[in-house]
Amino acid sequence: MTARRKAAAVAVLGFGPLALTALAAPPAAAHGSLTDPVSRVSACYAEGPESPKSAACKAVVAAGGTQPLYDWNEVNIADAAGKHEQLIPNGKLCSAGRDKYKGLDLPRADWPASKLTAGQHTFRYKATAPHKGSFELYVTKNGYDPSKPLKWSDLEDEPFAKVTDPKLVNGEYVFDGTVPGRSGRHLIYSIWQRSDSPEAFYTCSDVVFGKDSGGSAPAPTASAPSQEQIADGAGKSTVDHGGHGGDDHTAPGGSAPGVPRTKATGDAARSADADAPRTNGSGEELATTGGDASTPYVAVGGAAVLALGAVVTFAAVRRKTTR
Repeated sequence: MTARRKAAAVAVLGFGPLALTALAAPPAAAHGSLTDPVSRVSACYAEGPESPKSAACKAVVAAGGTQPLYDWNEVNIADAAGKHEQLIPNGKLCSAGRDKYKGLDLPRADWPASKLTAGQHTFRYKATAPHKGSFELYVTKNGYDPSKPLKWSDLEDEPFAKVTDPKLVNGEYVFDGTVPGRSGRHLIYSIWQRSDSPEAFYTCSDVVFGKDSGGSAPAPTASAPSQEQIADGAGKSTVDHGGHGGDDHTAPGGSAPGVPRTKATGDAARSADADAPRTNGSGEELATTGGDASTPYVAVGGAAVLALGAVVTFAAVRRKTTR
């Protein structure tokens, strides 16, 4: 074999696997849910999608079937880009405006709840696919009525906890926040906005300060799903932890950059044309891709061009040698 033919063969062998590797790389994605305090969807998944125990979780299944619970880590908007209030209507905060998760929006005072006290608290967010981003936690105002649909105006205007790229410990984001004083039943609303993608995730966690005054009987205590439960239900999930799955979760109007929620803007319909840059940061023990969902496709294109060039070179040298 001549030197040229050897070089061409090496090029083909070298770039071929590169192209295949790039083709195998799925789009970047993040998935997860708040587990301390336990989110509604996490609590109902932990009870078991096929046979939930609490009346509230049974109502979730009656409203939308078992699939929303198997897809517990996908309550998201793929192109939110910080426009949370503009994209999610009042009464649909817990489902992020997605019909698939409409059962999570049911107004009732018997949702499984977590005990919470005012002051310093360590929050935990299960991340089945971690990425860079910021977390904001809001608490409902005094006078919150869980028997009515949740509105943006029910939440405090400012988050009581906000952190960018918190520590990732054993598959959970861990960060501290100072919880305001409250009494009775309330709700913690979390927004996880990725900084390497416009995708955002949302959770509703029912909490009780002191005595539960939301109903005639105490609501069951919420529990987060165990690793075993997560593994057991993975086969029935439509969520691809390396990409996207489930039903259509793109916000109306398509993808566009937006501004984070820092203050309630009222109960009127939110427009989807706000425009502002997203922030970036670096985190401890944080698994990241360093790019958005289009990054793998760029790699695919580049690797394919290189591989094609190598093949053409090899074929040309071979024909010349044959002659």
